[in-house]
Amino acid sequence: MDLDLYLKKKKKIIDNFLSNYIASKKKQRECPAKLSEAMGYALMAGGKRVRPILAVAAYEAAGGTSKSMVPVAASLELIHTYSLIHDDLPAMDNDDFRRNKPTTHKVFGEGTAILAGDALLTDAFNIIAKTKADPATLIKVIGELSYGAGPDGMVGGQTVDLMLEGKKAAKKDLIYIHSHKTGALIRASIRIGAIMAGCSPAVLKALTAYGDNVGLAFQIADDILDIIGTKEEMGKTTGADDARGKNTYPSTFGLEESHKKAEKLVNDSLKAIQYLNKKAEPLAEIARYIIARRN
Repeated sequence: MDLDLYLKKKKKIIDNFLSNYIASKKKQRECPAKLSEAMGYALMAGGKRVRPILAVAAYEAAGGTSKSMVPVAASLELIHTYSLIHDDLPAMDNDDFRRNKPTTHKVFGEGTAILAGDALLTDAFNIIAKTKADPATLIKVIGELSYGAGPDGMVGGQTVDLMLEGKKAAKKDLIYIHSHKTGALIRASIRIGAIMAGCSPAVLKALTAYGDNVGLAFQIADDILDIIGTKEEMGKTTGADDARGKNTYPSTFGLEESHKKAEKLVNDSLKAIQYLNKKAEPLAEIARYIIARRN
């Protein structure tokens, strides 16, 4: 398959939804203009839409065909963007630029940036709740997303990452940070796609295994890219995490071992979904792309 074409096509669908979402916010008198502007600035800053695309690909692999998946998938980008806004703040990573643009707090101030992140986080669940789909399914999706993004997932990983900044993390702590800070939301994205498709327990189990492996591989690949080149997905300069005393896979396991670990995780993710055959081809190609990418 042509992965580049697939990614562009799905990204365009997600971008159109997000653009319309921000436009609707700007029209609502209840939403302050400065807040909607800050939300739009961060949300439309040019991300790859990895999490929504993974959710859609998992949905298709599980046999889903309805357009109702689009708003649910797009809500994942709201969650991801909120986490980036907060991650960039002086109290966290203190970054001035993301994706070659000034970070949200540098443009709108720290207070508005925090509130823009809060707004995106909250509205993600509002989008899901308003989606035309089976209510019982949407409740499962909301539970899955809140778990993956909350204290047992992404926020928990961010917390341990912050606690251990400037300290030497044990290997088990590093694995916890990576599998939660980045991996948990990617895993949730995959599972949400499967849940929306109403798949069998066996398919959900296979896609969950794929998500676990790909989520960790994605963060390890980011760590490697942070060492060997510009990390475009996160918008930071080479070695930025190491310079801040962040615990990364290369700093703990070494560059060669990190490469091997990422490759094994990708291979394990491919094995998990191999019986899904052609429907899972986009997921397989995305997994391979994770370790092949150079930005």
